[in-house]
Amino acid sequence: MRHALRRALFTVALPALLLLLWLAASDGGDSVYFPPLRTILGSFAEVWNADRLAHDVLPSLGRLTAGYTAGAVTGVAAGILIGTHRRVRATVEPVLEFLRAVPPPVLVPVIMLFAGIGDTMKIVVIASGTVWPILLNTVEGARAVDSVLSETARSYGITGLARLRRLTLPSAGPQIFAGLRQALSLGLILMVISEMFAASNGLGFAIVQFQRGFAIPEMWSGILLLGLLGFALATVFRLVERRVLRWYHGLRAAGRPS
Repeated sequence: MRHALRRALFTVALPALLLLLWLAASDGGDSVYFPPLRTILGSFAEVWNADRLAHDVLPSLGRLTAGYTAGAVTGVAAGILIGTHRRVRATVEPVLEFLRAVPPPVLVPVIMLFAGIGDTMKIVVIASGTVWPILLNTVEGARAVDSVLSETARSYGITGLARLRRLTLPSAGPQIFAGLRQALSLGLILMVISEMFAASNGLGFAIVQFQRGFAIPEMWSGILLLGLLGFALATVFRLVERRVLRWYHGLRAAGRPS
């Protein structure tokens, strides 16, 4: 319990220190484009009320969840298939290298052509960007399964779903979660970008509307909310990762010198 409290304290300490430094450095400033943090916090309390949260934040989180889930399921499934079959990997690797080099924001106008400007477009944009770090990390994790364990499983006739559940997924788990962690931050960025193009609600839409109306403190309050949202999602993800991969973190802790 004491270790968990200490870890939580270290997690919150640096962001809190940075906010205090920002508050002290900006206090008394008169810049129109970089207002003092005190002014931004005042706008934050006024702007992000329950109605605004329901109108903008919840739809954004819904799109992020749907797109991220689609990217994760696709990336893990395809990554396991490619990583465990050498011929499949040799066939699709050139295509993967080509597709992953295309920045997802560039695809937004293309996706709008066939998906329209509704939620489907935004979910597809998020999924099309988040799938790549998950896919590539899963491929590397599936390829790196210990050969001794692989031969042992084959000797005991462990194949199919049992092999996937007992050997491949646990062995590739750390790599898969590394990809999921990268994809989470990328998904948040793509969520905002997709809402800036064509939307009637969402965090990205709200920030652009504030900017166009020269409501600068309100615009900064939206950016601050995005940072807090990213921090909260990363914290929740870390807790889930430590629970799912507790065996892995236990092995690492046992291998550290005392």
